[in-house]
Amino acid sequence: MNKDNLTAYEVVKEEDLTDIHSKGWLLRHKKTGARVMLIENDDENKVFNIAFRTPPKDSTGVAHILEHSVLCGSREFPLKDPFVELVKGSLNTFLNAMTYPDKTCYPVASCNDQDFQNLMHVYLDAVFYPNIYKREEIFRQEGWNYHLESKEGPLKYNGVVYNEMKGAFSSPDEVLEREIMNHLFPDTPYGCESGGDPKNIPDLSYENFLNFHRTFYHPSNSYIYLYGNMDMEEKLAFLDEHYLSGFDALDVDSQIREQGAFAACQDVTLEYPVAENEGEEDNTYLSYNMVTGNTLDSQRNMAFEVLDYALLSAPGAPLKQALLDAGIGKDIYGAYEDGILQPYFSVVAKGSNPDKKEEFVSIIRKVLTDIAENGIDKKAIEAGINYFEFRYREADFSSYPKGLMYSLDILGDWLYEEDHPFSQVQQLEVFEQLKKAVNEGYFENLIRTYLLENPHGCVLTLVPKKGLAAQREKELEEKLEAYRSSLSDAELEAMVQKTQALEAYQEAGEEPGALECIPMLKRSDIKKEAGTLKNEELSVDDSLFLYHDVCTNGIGYVDMMFKTDSIAPEQIPYLGLLKSVLGYVDTQAHTYGELFNEINASTGGISCGVEVFDRADSTEEFQALFSIRGKALYPKLGFLFKMAEEILGTSKVEDTKRLYEIIAAVKSRAQASLTGAGHSTAVLRATSYSSPMAAFQDEMAGIGYYQFIEKLEKDFDQQKDLIVQELRKLMKMILRPENFMISYTGERESLEEVKKLAAHIRQGLNTEPVEKSEKKLICTRKNEGFKTSGQVQFVAQTGNFKKKGLEYTGALDILKVILSYDYLWMNLRVKGGAYGCMSGFKRNGESYLVSYRDPHLKRTLEVYQGVVDYIRNFQADERDMTKYIIGTISGKDVPKTPQMKGSVSKTAYFCGVTEEMLQKERNQILNASVEDIRALADIVKAVLDAEQICVVGSESKVEGASDILMEVKSLINC
Repeated sequence: MNKDNLTAYEVVKEEDLTDIHSKGWLLRHKKTGARVMLIENDDENKVFNIAFRTPPKDSTGVAHILEHSVLCGSREFPLKDPFVELVKGSLNTFLNAMTYPDKTCYPVASCNDQDFQNLMHVYLDAVFYPNIYKREEIFRQEGWNYHLESKEGPLKYNGVVYNEMKGAFSSPDEVLEREIMNHLFPDTPYGCESGGDPKNIPDLSYENFLNFHRTFYHPSNSYIYLYGNMDMEEKLAFLDEHYLSGFDALDVDSQIREQGAFAACQDVTLEYPVAENEGEEDNTYLSYNMVTGNTLDSQRNMAFEVLDYALLSAPGAPLKQALLDAGIGKDIYGAYEDGILQPYFSVVAKGSNPDKKEEFVSIIRKVLTDIAENGIDKKAIEAGINYFEFRYREADFSSYPKGLMYSLDILGDWLYEEDHPFSQVQQLEVFEQLKKAVNEGYFENLIRTYLLENPHGCVLTLVPKKGLAAQREKELEEKLEAYRSSLSDAELEAMVQKTQALEAYQEAGEEPGALECIPMLKRSDIKKEAGTLKNEELSVDDSLFLYHDVCTNGIGYVDMMFKTDSIAPEQIPYLGLLKSVLGYVDTQAHTYGELFNEINASTGGISCGVEVFDRADSTEEFQALFSIRGKALYPKLGFLFKMAEEILGTSKVEDTKRLYEIIAAVKSRAQASLTGAGHSTAVLRATSYSSPMAAFQDEMAGIGYYQFIEKLEKDFDQQKDLIVQELRKLMKMILRPENFMISYTGERESLEEVKKLAAHIRQGLNTEPVEKSEKKLICTRKNEGFKTSGQVQFVAQTGNFKKKGLEYTGALDILKVILSYDYLWMNLRVKGGAYGCMSGFKRNGESYLVSYRDPHLKRTLEVYQGVVDYIRNFQADERDMTKYIIGTISGKDVPKTPQMKGSVSKTAYFCGVTEEMLQKERNQILNASVEDIRALADIVKAVLDAEQICVVGSESKVEGASDILMEVKSLINC
């Protein structure tokens, strides 16, 4: 880039960003003062992000509602939902928007130059010239509205963000996180809920909503970011000529000011709702939270990440262990919350009681004082530093573009200090500084200064209360009814008409030709070839060695796998437990704390898991493999295998004290994940009614597994000997030479060494005779409703079309896009107020429809019934079909990290998927017609005809659907 050509900008800074092999530029737009960052490199996955500082003054969620609303049409793209049109018809690798406590971000990414330009254009138009000033319906749809269908009918609140936040406020873990921040920074924007508190969202007026946009969505308050391999001068010219130059500079007061330190640590107690069947005992959250300066000291920030690892996150970490040993909570964890102006460090005891608070604080202070005075475990600190350095160097963010993740990290500094914008991508020097600081008392001083002698903190206790959800629901109903009763007939009629007008707006099609304004690629822009698979079938002493030849920059990814075909159905939950036990108990040579630190000091980590693969050609067959995975630089692969062998061969599962700690933590985290990802929970459970594979997964990681763990934790003293016996039995049955397989991803130079190491592992496996089980899982349709203390629902309906003799086709991937962003989107999200809606169709026939954070239940099931007629009567011109096809392909052509390339190839191998199949399905997508989509109606009918339903949701809604559900029960019982 020639900076002499940047006449509209001044260059503030340029730096070589050697850590990430890039050149960095910081510019300022001369006319408006807009801040612009460029990161030039050879990454084809280009990223654009425009962010604004958006500090809230209250908890009405105005920043969050605005984030949704600006994407509902703009000056040059006057559609009702250009965001959805982009999702349907773009080759994007990322497309979304996010609200944070003090900023709002609009990032996009694509590998296609024209597509990238189109995405930039639509997003810039959305933020600077949204249709929110022309259509109040956008605010009412995305934020909140009064919903009244008749003068006599019940008055309700509705709105996408309103329902989303009802779901977010249903999770006690999320409530705790939110309340901690609010109470640490009461006089700053962090004292408000930027996402919106459901009880405050209806206080937001349309005019205040517009004023927030007028104030903060201006170039003078913007942070613009471009990353990757592109013509930067061209992009900068487009930004200036098409958008920035149309504005004058504005003095926007969006500065985030620091909270003054407290005179003394605060003590706060709050309540959260639990369902009637949940116990109040052992259900309290205790938290100790300390502000740790501000975010501008990169070394201190990373040091606290390392301290979180060394004190709390690593198994056997001293603070965690002391609290567990004292019985303070069932699960102890920590968090270092950065990305805000004043980061803070938290210690949380979950599954505790209010009367343990004083002891909780006392133990924390005693342990930290002892460490500050006598020195921290240097091995733990070194392991923590290596752990974070390995991940920083690896830069593997799974399917998320690297440039996107760098952008979000960078904003954590750039937003508050413009002089050092690149520090988040210049961390290697920080790691070197920390390695030296280990022996200089640096970490002990941080503990003393910020965690012991610091008055700026709070001890926050979150106490469960039965009936609180019902009480709040009743209060809301009474409030709305009182308001409805206060209105005159004329006012009521006006409200009914306003409800109908919003529905009419939502149902109305786009203006003729309006869709033409969305820039779109052509079918010819899509590559015709499906991706290749990297599978080489080798062998080690008669065991499969599946090799994936991928450039990994010197990192080897190892997956040692063991077939589990021989276990009985009743052993499946113990398999789920085994993956949480191995690597987290003592071995012959190490305590579990030492083991974890040894591993992380020299590798990228080792973990156990269970992978389950369906067969593309069967509705019944599947393969479940217990695996121990690890990653390390090539010179450390020998060490990685040695530690894996130690875990597999010498783990002491007889330590029942440790087993109880693991089981209690598993239960705690399962509670949060089952309700937080209620859509996945419901889909898996409903699918398990007829699918042996799903039944296996549910027993090993779903509701069935949670029920098993809940019982184990409750009756542990009576069950502990049996648990040890079952785990030992399982290890003998599984960890055998005849069950052993290995999958390895790395460059060929490392292959022979890994084969030798694998052979050595195989030789040490158990060869004692064992009895194999022939019993199979029995599947039964139950159609369950699981009650929670939440205020929203997750409604799943599933079935298998192959069982009705129908075949899979690539066109089903297109149908998923059509349903998720047309029919389901319109009926569940736009009209119904649900936050999300999804569908899926697998090669083995298993399929689902599901809603996410949904205010409805029965209505949603009625919407599902309408899918078949919608497909039979599906209409689309050539432009629309092309759009759907491009949107479908974008999900398939996401760039893959080296680890992902190996993983995708391995999955294809075990599922029986070949390159020929992938190419056939891609051809079916690329050549699909309207008739091909209509032909899928029978497939969806077969799915719905199975009548497999599972709902996870509020007590009142689930109980109110007992007439259509076969079983109604509580999700959590103790």
